[in-house]
Amino acid sequence: MGIWIINGKVVESSSGQLVATNIFIEDGKIAAMVSPEAGLVETNNHEVIDAHGGLVSAGLIDMHVHLREPGMEHKETIATGALSAVKGGFTTIACMPNTRPTIDCVEVLDGVYKKANEAGLARVLSYACISKNELGRELTDFAALKAAGAIGFTDDGVGVQSAQMMKDAMALANSMGLPIIAHCEDDTLIVGAPVSEGVFSREHGLKGIPNEAEAIHVGRDILLAEATGVHYHVCHVSAEQSVRLIRLGKQCGVKVTAEVCPHHLLLSDEDIPGMDANWKMNPPLRSRRDVEALIAGVEDGTIDMIVTDHAPHSAEEKAKGMMLAPFGIVGFETAFPLLYTKFVLTGRWTLQFLLDRMTIKPAQVFGLSSGVLEPGRDADITIIDLEQELTVDPSTFLSKSSNTPFTGWKLRGWPTTTLVGGRVVWSLK
Repeated sequence: MGIWIINGKVVESSSGQLVATNIFIEDGKIAAMVSPEAGLVETNNHEVIDAHGGLVSAGLIDMHVHLREPGMEHKETIATGALSAVKGGFTTIACMPNTRPTIDCVEVLDGVYKKANEAGLARVLSYACISKNELGRELTDFAALKAAGAIGFTDDGVGVQSAQMMKDAMALANSMGLPIIAHCEDDTLIVGAPVSEGVFSREHGLKGIPNEAEAIHVGRDILLAEATGVHYHVCHVSAEQSVRLIRLGKQCGVKVTAEVCPHHLLLSDEDIPGMDANWKMNPPLRSRRDVEALIAGVEDGTIDMIVTDHAPHSAEEKAKGMMLAPFGIVGFETAFPLLYTKFVLTGRWTLQFLLDRMTIKPAQVFGLSSGVLEPGRDADITIIDLEQELTVDPSTFLSKSSNTPFTGWKLRGWPTTTLVGGRVVWSLK
């Protein structure tokens, strides 16, 4: 039995316009995309999904998430994280290896993929650690981890402090055709700091994390990537200086790509209302100048994609306050509505521009077959109601955690149905 998605609209790539299109799915693949004018849809013996005039898009892709399992299941599990992801319209997600134990060996990586398959929700990809236990002392077994399905190597959560270790890792990864994904942070500049060095830190007498803490590693690693030839990907860019360096690296022909998170595109340190740890994330919220530099970086292609850095923490942990609470916020269930409301509805971006950076671009950068809505592709599809306005309410999140600074925001553009491999994995109904 096949599936017809009817009464939907797709973004036509040539014009960027929304065009009424019916989509037929068979054996987990998109079999046909036809205009309603082509004739009546034959629905006998087929399931029908009515999009009710909504946007039908290739499933969103998030290449930077934290699922917390193994070891931190009180924050999130692979199953709850994947459920939260498909509610947010994401059909492919890539999890970071800073779990407990870390994903630094085949046994742990195998366990992640087993749990993801059991959940049967979003497609879960996994990175593996650059160094054992993310301690920056000894490289992991890159060859074995690649054979087990690792899509790249990162010590996300901490920066690789040794330039020699990073260079060795890049050379090894390049020999295997896999990327190095870097959390850029110089530890000597961040000790004891919960927020960015800026307006908020000065007003509250706090030690701040300077932009240089990120940018120093970005600059160092671009030079190392040039020397080794590796594909080097910069995590969650937050500083204007980092954008400048990445832009220069691309101009010089270095294989450098980058990502940014919705919160860094929408919020600055001046927006933090007080010592509420739901506004504490790493990298931290920076200045309005940084925000504008990040937006410009997305617009000129310096920054390739948008990711959530979904980082769940329990309410008890976040209740410890700005100084003691862990860094991070959840992101799956608010990402698209935030970006659609703040950039597309205001006219700064087109809908096609936003979708490209959440589907096609991440797929291209990481060599994935997903991200495109066309016959022959896997039927990983998200249906979005662009008209529905809802207020962000963390009590409705499907994630185990609800740590977000966006509570109470009124947003439009909410996913209503998500399919992975032609199977409905989440629906609002």
